[in-house]
Amino acid sequence: MNATVVPQKDSFAIGIDMGGTNTTVGLVNAQGQVVRTTHLKTRHHATADDYLRALAMAVKNTLHGEPISGIGMGAPNANYHTGQIVDAANLPWKGVLPIAEKLSALTGYRVRLTNDANAAAIGEGTFGAAQGLSDYIVVTLGTGLGSGFVANGRLILGHDGLAGELGHMIAVRGGRRCGCGRNGCLETYASATGIVRTAEEWLLARREPSLLHERTAKITAWDIQQAASRGDALALELFEYTGRILGETLADAVAITSPEAIIFYGGLARAGELLLKPVRAHFEQNLLHLYSGKIRLLTSSLPEANAAILGASALAW
Repeated sequence: MNATVVPQKDSFAIGIDMGGTNTTVGLVNAQGQVVRTTHLKTRHHATADDYLRALAMAVKNTLHGEPISGIGMGAPNANYHTGQIVDAANLPWKGVLPIAEKLSALTGYRVRLTNDANAAAIGEGTFGAAQGLSDYIVVTLGTGLGSGFVANGRLILGHDGLAGELGHMIAVRGGRRCGCGRNGCLETYASATGIVRTAEEWLLARREPSLLHERTAKITAWDIQQAASRGDALALELFEYTGRILGETLADAVAITSPEAIIFYGGLARAGELLLKPVRAHFEQNLLHLYSGKIRLLTSSLPEANAAILGASALAW
């Protein structure tokens, strides 16, 4: 699959970004502008069919009479070849979910489905920081950790459509249990959920003064970012620890595809240099010397949360 597309002039498409927690439906024009959006909770529904009915209604509510070329959707564990989601670690419904077929039947539009991070990679290549690049990796740092690998201008899908699962590379041998069934996966450490797990473990074991000890509600990644931005030593150490594991693992990934850039987007990426400074340091320390100093680490140039919507909409074109 090409990582960039050229939308037809004056056409529209629907792009859907399905995350493990929230789903956003966006109407996108040919200039890469998200005209309007509708939001719904992914986990608010007892069954996948209930979710799809709510999603079809969200598509209807997003359209105000505009003709569209179709619907593109990025989702966890989604398979471009089959249009299905199979046993996604960060979704509540297991088994084979024929998402594209069922959503098409509910809306009357053609639906194309791909992995959510692949959709973000298409969005960055078509409209964002990866424009003009032929080799890059997009890393999504949200509820989980997703990735889209582009080599020679094409998304790497693999023979079964499921290639590029950076989040499920083992970053810590014998480490935390992951929703995928393995131990030590990168996303259990370097995602919004992962950094919160680290914080909860440390707060139970350590009693040094910290703004995070003053929290009465469940800690979020945003709380950690806010504390770190105020100079809280424990919060800063959390970002150093998370950045080290992410940087080391990315250094290993580089040896496979030799990208020009790695682009971060998602909630945890909004921490900016709090995260990127330790990532960059440990990334460079662990790179094979052939790649040293050659690879840019960037944050998404697209408006917040738009990369996956734009990339998904490109599937419709």
